[in-house]
Amino acid sequence: MRAKNKKYFALAALILVAIVVAVTAFVKLKGNNKEEKTISSVEDLAGSSIGVQLGTTADIYVADEYEGDDAGTKVVRYNKGTDAIQALLQSKIDCVMIDEQPAKAYTAKNSSLSILDKAFTEEEYAFAISKDNSNLTASINLALEELKADGTITSIINNYIGSEDEIGQTPYVKQDVSRENGKLVVATNATFPPYEYYENNSIVGIDIDIMQAVCDKLGYELVIEDMEFDSIITSIRTGKADVGAAGLTVTEDRQKNVDFTSSYTTAKQVVIVKSSDSASSLSLSEKFYQNFIEDGRYNYLLTGLRNTLVITFFALIIGIVLGSLLAIVRTTHDRNGGLSILNFFAKLYLTIIRGTPTMVQLLIIYYVVFSSVNVSKIVVAIIAFGLNSAAYVAEVVRSGIMSVDQGQFEAGRSLGLPYNKTMRLIILPQAFKNILPALGNEMITLLKETSISGYIGLMDLTKGSDIIRSVTYEALLPLTVVAIIYLLLVTILSALVSKLERSLRKNER
Repeated sequence: MRAKNKKYFALAALILVAIVVAVTAFVKLKGNNKEEKTISSVEDLAGSSIGVQLGTTADIYVADEYEGDDAGTKVVRYNKGTDAIQALLQSKIDCVMIDEQPAKAYTAKNSSLSILDKAFTEEEYAFAISKDNSNLTASINLALEELKADGTITSIINNYIGSEDEIGQTPYVKQDVSRENGKLVVATNATFPPYEYYENNSIVGIDIDIMQAVCDKLGYELVIEDMEFDSIITSIRTGKADVGAAGLTVTEDRQKNVDFTSSYTTAKQVVIVKSSDSASSLSLSEKFYQNFIEDGRYNYLLTGLRNTLVITFFALIIGIVLGSLLAIVRTTHDRNGGLSILNFFAKLYLTIIRGTPTMVQLLIIYYVVFSSVNVSKIVVAIIAFGLNSAAYVAEVVRSGIMSVDQGQFEAGRSLGLPYNKTMRLIILPQAFKNILPALGNEMITLLKETSISGYIGLMDLTKGSDIIRSVTYEALLPLTVVAIIYLLLVTILSALVSKLERSLRKNER
């Protein structure tokens, strides 16, 4: 990158950081205009704004009892419990309802938060399994009975949430046994300490240890798939995972879709409120260390960056190749009237792809198209984004071909060149120079669109920052750093496209 471009990037990055810090400071100084409601017990919930994690039992309980009531209670749903906690810290909501143990983890890290004395309700946790896999359900139930009888489950739970003398003293150790039954894929949402969470770049927790003990009993190799909580049951139904282990409570609605094992522990739904306005005492350097250096958390961003670049590169190749073929089919039909059937399917493809959200396409390809195929998530993402990109590249290429004077095509044919050679040697090179800026823009758009890959449990750059936020409960630094990384990538791509444009213009002289 030239020195001039480096200066532009440094200036843009500084401006971005300055804007984020200035806006954050202004909002904190100005305060939230929302009138905060004082909640001292669960009886005060009516008329408040209650934050919940989407798809959890807290979501179900609050929706059934409070949503749409005469008191004007508002239910605010978040994809992650940490996002709900962040909203509470910023006074955007009045309280958060969540499971007791994650609530204790959140309040331990935030002195301005507290848990109401009285629990909202009590419930039991179990593992979810497909209704078509009753044999697995029976086997896991038998293993759970044995693990309860020999004290293994009690030891695992006490290792995380027991007395001060028990916590951290009896970690479960994977047994050296035969794995003749292959892999057992367990879907989880690793933002739910102490049941499942990230530590030292690995997913750990009560549920994970219990599932490892079950696998040791049954001869399976444990494979953990981290995904959004509301995708867990879907992944089980579609065969993407064998078991769901994410602090799942048995409910009537869930039982309509999946089976559950016997319960392995009890839990409570509690309410977190903001008890004071005390701010974090950590300095910026301490926050930076906590978010990126401690436990090697920068590795989440490095892994996410690698996957983001891989997906973008190969999806772009698919987009350009397939998009160019579609464009040739459409221009051939427009000019010569041939390829009617291919043109019909090309137009249908373009209409469907451009008319539906990219995220919906990604989920359909993962959960429907590849429902019964064990394929890498990176491959799924490459295919999904490549097919999506092809629809937009097709129209870009078609516009470039149509912009080339018809006389160029006729000149090629008059020289005796067949249609395909005329298109390849004369028309497409000129069209490429005309559409290069638009292709560069599509490349940038594709790079940023990959940020939704986390919805299928794939570690991309944005997912990496989500994991850091779920551990440190800090939003500003992880999101700002990710924004700067994206800005750097876009700046580099823009510089490369500009350099290629200048090179092509030189060749015209």
